Amino acid sequence: MGHAARPDVIIREATPADAHAIATVQVRGWRAAYRGLIPQKFLDALSIEDRTRRFGGILAAPQPGVRFWVAERGGHVIGYASAGPSRDDGVDAEATGEVYALYLVPEAWDTGSGRALFTTAADSLRGDGFQTATLWVLEANERARRFYEHAGWEFDGTVMPFDAGGVAVPEVRYRRTAL
Repeated sequence: MGHAARPDVIIREATPADAHAIATVQVRGWRAAYRGLIPQKFLDALSIEDRTRRFGGILAAPQPGVRFWVAERGGHVIGYASAGPSRDDGVDAEATGEVYALYLVPEAWDTGSGRALFTTAADSLRGDGFQTATLWVLEANERARRFYEHAGWEFDGTVMPFDAGGVAVPEVRYRRTAL
């Protein structure tokens, strides 16, 4: 059953048939959200075709506990989220979940669709028995950081570099306990 962000948006679990739409959302979302935050050359090199193959494989044979959702409006995918066990070293993956991704096409920003996707992912982690969840966000992505802070997540002091085509761009980890 899907969750409604607003009457014209449906949140549902993703299927392998959504791979191209998810890849398109990711590339468009990255190019808009990360402009000026990571090298433009890296953003320009993003390939929807390569990412479609990647997501197709992931969705066809998902890792245990990993889930993907899409937000649809008018039959078109406008966003996606994914979550599952934490991938961080030194973290108890039995007790700690992670929101891996939350992206929307730019025209879906500020519509409530991101909040609905994020809530779906967090609810899923709670339903899977995780007591704590984390996520990673670019340190300079103030818009996203405000979004997560508004949702009750807190920066936990951990910083890690993201490799953007040979350029190390800092990411920070957010955490929420008592999901």
